[in-house]
Amino acid sequence: MQIKNSLLILFFLSNILIVNAQSEKTISFKEVLTKVEKNNHTIKISEQDFNIAKADYNQTNSILLPNITISHSAIATTNPLMAFGSKLNQEILVQADFLPSVLNNPKEIQNFATKIEVQQPIFNADGLFMRKAAKAKMNAIELQSIRTTDYIKLEVKKAYMQLQVAYKAVEVLEKAKEAALENKKIADNNFKNGYMQKADILSVEVHVTEVENQLITIKSNVKNASDYLLFLMGETSNDLLKPSTKLEALINTSLYDEQLSLNRADIEAMEKSTEAYTNMHKANKMSYLPRLNAFGSYEMYDDTLFGTNAKGYLVGAQLSWNVFEGFKRVGKTQKSKAELDKAELSLDQYKKQSQVEFNKAKRQLKDAENKLKLTNLAVEQSKEALRIRTNRFEQGLEKTSDLLISETQYLQKQLEYLQTVFNYNFTKAYVKFLTK
Repeated sequence: MQIKNSLLILFFLSNILIVNAQSEKTISFKEVLTKVEKNNHTIKISEQDFNIAKADYNQTNSILLPNITISHSAIATTNPLMAFGSKLNQEILVQADFLPSVLNNPKEIQNFATKIEVQQPIFNADGLFMRKAAKAKMNAIELQSIRTTDYIKLEVKKAYMQLQVAYKAVEVLEKAKEAALENKKIADNNFKNGYMQKADILSVEVHVTEVENQLITIKSNVKNASDYLLFLMGETSNDLLKPSTKLEALINTSLYDEQLSLNRADIEAMEKSTEAYTNMHKANKMSYLPRLNAFGSYEMYDDTLFGTNAKGYLVGAQLSWNVFEGFKRVGKTQKSKAELDKAELSLDQYKKQSQVEFNKAKRQLKDAENKLKLTNLAVEQSKEALRIRTNRFEQGLEKTSDLLISETQYLQKQLEYLQTVFNYNFTKAYVKFLTK
């Protein structure tokens, strides 16, 4: 019976391991990036912002293209003026219709009118500059969309590296746990042989517990990092992602010679935005000029539905000049000038701020590189110190407290080194992001 129970336990354990293995999915950074470009919601939203701006620009085609409408109306009337006009439009007036009694008290008449109207803008100076402003705005949002995509790629790289750090930290803590348990065995043997006090055993057990707690926390961080990466990929899978490559620091000194590019998408977007404000201000100033529009219509009348017995056309042009609108137009011009000045100042500020941020990022990269070397050295030193103390501890020549301090220090230095590698790699990616 005991053998049967043991087999059942092994069977369930193997099933759990199989499920866990199935839920873990190894993925490369390239695969992640491909899915992000296709499914990321932030990127999709920025694309829709561009589509909205493009639609606004397409609406300005009305400045150049004609406005055509077709209508059909039907009336029945005894109104003297309408009745006479309807007969006139239908071309059915006779001599008797001019009698005063007929004019004053007409019989009911039905009139069906089909009309095709065309309005063609010829000269609208303010409208042309508003069209230019809409195009500049569309281009600005397109560039902002490009920069948004670049930023999301940077965020993806950061999330992928955080997942690499989390997995590497699990490895470090698992090894630390193995070492702590091994030292606990030695401590237990020493205690049985009377070489160690109970307080020392408790200190060793506390250290093991602390390492186990850290391991649990880090494993939760693995899941959190995986979930965030899935979110950036636009997926809702329960898979636990695992990077196909391990975290490593590759020194790139050529980045220190890079310069800030004014062709960066976000800077160009602000320049296009300033261009849009410039054209809006010009449009407001051009609103003082007259407008010239052509119009025409073709009309068909009958006393039956959709009839076309009588036909006629009308063509013409209108020159209109809105001379004074109170103080409304003056105020709009003043406002657009202030908005233009603000945009120019914002552009200049953004360029200078970007240069400051770029210089700061390069200094941070140099600091991260120096810290990387020092932290790596500290790991090696703490590792050697732990090796020496462990050997002495096995021989009963080292205090338990000193060994635990060395174990803790070595673990901390390893985790600190992982964080330093992450900081260096992310800062390197951030500098590249600023140079695009």
